[in-house]
Amino acid sequence: MLNTFSQKLKGARFEATLLFMMLALFTAGAYAADATTTIAMPWWGWAIALFVTCFILGIVAVPSGVGGGVLFVPIVGGFFPFHLDFVRGAGLLVALASSLAAGPSLMRAGLADLRLALPLAVLASASAIAGALVGLAIPSNVVQIALGLTILGIVVLMATAKKSEFPVVPVADKLSMALSMHGFFRDTAQNKVISWKVHRTPLGIFLFVLIGFIGGLFGVGAGWANLPVLNLLMGAPIKLAAGTSGLILTLASSSATWVYLNEGSVLAVIAVPSVIGMMLGAMIGARLLHVLKASVVRKMVITLLLFAGIRALLKGLGIWP
Repeated sequence: MLNTFSQKLKGARFEATLLFMMLALFTAGAYAADATTTIAMPWWGWAIALFVTCFILGIVAVPSGVGGGVLFVPIVGGFFPFHLDFVRGAGLLVALASSLAAGPSLMRAGLADLRLALPLAVLASASAIAGALVGLAIPSNVVQIALGLTILGIVVLMATAKKSEFPVVPVADKLSMALSMHGFFRDTAQNKVISWKVHRTPLGIFLFVLIGFIGGLFGVGAGWANLPVLNLLMGAPIKLAAGTSGLILTLASSSATWVYLNEGSVLAVIAVPSVIGMMLGAMIGARLLHVLKASVVRKMVITLLLFAGIRALLKGLGIWP
């Protein structure tokens, strides 16, 4: 009983620490948005601020089950004095680095399937390029407004979405069978081999085209959308859907990143500290999975995104510059 109380106390301390770190992040962002601070801060100061911010975001991204990119763009774009094009270019690199780091281990464990990922990723990559081209062509205030509305939509999706560990798929559709979207994977938790297949493939493909476009347009990772489409709509097991989502994200993000690179919208002073901070924070977040309550962290992330979405919307409308 004493051990149980000690574990609960330890978990509460971690949660309180994360909450304090998030509040500090809000304060630092508001301070960074001040024009006098922008003038006084040297370039290396912004690099350090980005590293610390992304380090904190990386810690909370893993337990909450969201990608770093969807946190990075609205927060950095809303509270740092960088042009949104540079933030979106760095956001794609953040999402790409996170998925690349996890990809090899997921493939070795059989929790990511290329036959399921490739047809969806090819179409998502093409639409991500189109989204990036459109995003760079329209005014930044319009993108800010659209980003704010999209982030608020993500908040609603995260707050209401459910998960099914092993969805029931009575019959695979003809398109999924033609594309060989079926197979087996070993569930180590149950120590048995799971057979899987998918359905509603045409609708799933349409949604992945839309998801890729949104990811390229705003420079955000699409793990928040890939997972529910693969799991709840198409019927892939939750673990396989999570792993395959990373493979799709890798191809889609890399395609859109080339557009931002070609247009000169990727700055090393923004991208490098952001990627390093996010990766280091994600490593710590992975280690804290057994201590932190994912549901509590997820609520904190929803609150964070709600605030960032409102900030992006008001900034685009010129109400909160």
